[in-house]
Amino acid sequence: MSFLRRRSAPTPAGPDFDVLAMDPGDWPGVLGAGLLPAPDGTCQGVILRYDLFGGRGPAMVIGNLPEGSPAREVADGEMPFEVLHLLEALELEDEVRSTGVEEIPVMHEDSLLIVRRVLCSEGRVSCVQFDRSDNVLVTIASWDRPITDDLYRLLKPLPAELFQQ
Repeated sequence: MSFLRRRSAPTPAGPDFDVLAMDPGDWPGVLGAGLLPAPDGTCQGVILRYDLFGGRGPAMVIGNLPEGSPAREVADGEMPFEVLHLLEALELEDEVRSTGVEEIPVMHEDSLLIVRRVLCSEGRVSCVQFDRSDNVLVTIASWDRPITDDLYRLLKPLPAELFQQ
């Protein structure tokens, strides 16, 4: 799968992996990005926020977390980091818990993704996760919009220039 490649830049400006997301030009809202730094300066992940609500909060958060990132550690019944980030950005204080996980096969171009749908106690939250071939965990959390198979066709690596300062 072409979008599962590693970047080969000698000194990456951000993470040392491609960030799987929707190109900002393909999205009608506002894109915000943040890096999760570790104490040693390494990148522990990239979080992208897509705002469709005209500045009133994000509609979707996409996380790319490499192997070993503390943000990947989720206790039983807890929600992934990206869902918590989405709820915090929307200023929702209600407790949201995971009520289960379903695995769903999804075709992406010529390859098969095994997508884990994280079931939530809050019906307006949709959350899916899948692993890239470079062991980066991709999590998509959406507010008040279901995540359909069509979304996966929009996913591609973002250019490294987006992460340069």
